[in-house]
Amino acid sequence: MDGSAVTMPLLAVQGLTKRYGPRIGCADVGFELWPGEVLGIVGESGSGKSTLLSCLAGMQHPDEGSILWDGRDVLDFSEAERRRLLRGDWAYVHQNPRDGLRMGVSAGGNVGELLMAVGQRHYGAIRDTATDWLGRVEIAAERIDDRPSAFSGGMQQRLQIARNLVTGPRLVFMDEPTGGLDVSVQARLLDLLRGLVRDLGLSVVIVTHDLAVVRLLADRLMVMKSGRVVETGLTDQVLDDPQHAYTQLLVSSVLQV
Repeated sequence: MDGSAVTMPLLAVQGLTKRYGPRIGCADVGFELWPGEVLGIVGESGSGKSTLLSCLAGMQHPDEGSILWDGRDVLDFSEAERRRLLRGDWAYVHQNPRDGLRMGVSAGGNVGELLMAVGQRHYGAIRDTATDWLGRVEIAAERIDDRPSAFSGGMQQRLQIARNLVTGPRLVFMDEPTGGLDVSVQARLLDLLRGLVRDLGLSVVIVTHDLAVVRLLADRLMVMKSGRVVETGLTDQVLDDPQHAYTQLLVSSVLQV
């Protein structure tokens, strides 16, 4: 492959800061994300990781900084441009799948709705694609007309993933995607996510408090404390040889469990 094909990061973040009055949500965060890379962001509750993710995904507007996507600052996008971005190139997987699904619409409708949003109109083709994607996330084709409320929590999360990935996004934001699920269900979902990320060549920013999740999924890791990044590096390197005292505490707390 021509090494010059990728000359710039997919996402370049500089000086991202969000304040809530005197309290800092996140402060002076910067990083680059390259095509096909998975970046994990970890930290305890209140560390700023969820604030950072919501700023990156356009759910909150930061007070300072820039978010360059394909060389353009997303913060300067019009509302219509942001909507197009979130329907096509970007996707967001919520911790609670009910926040990312339309609970009154069938499983197939949840997936097909996103295809219609990007311009597809042929009902048969949309249903076929929805059926294919349900299979990819291990939901039986005969459940296509069932509503999400008839599904277990793990199945709802897999349906939300299908809904988000069906349009072929280049970047996916994930907020604690395995949170609140039983351990066995978490393991199955993680295997599914790892396969999809690899097979589709996805770029991902994933926020979690679970170091086992980032160990399995993330190429690179950022550790946050009190709104600031205190350590960053290759995932295995950071977890096996943490340099910052806070990271050492996080890792040791897992080892002691």
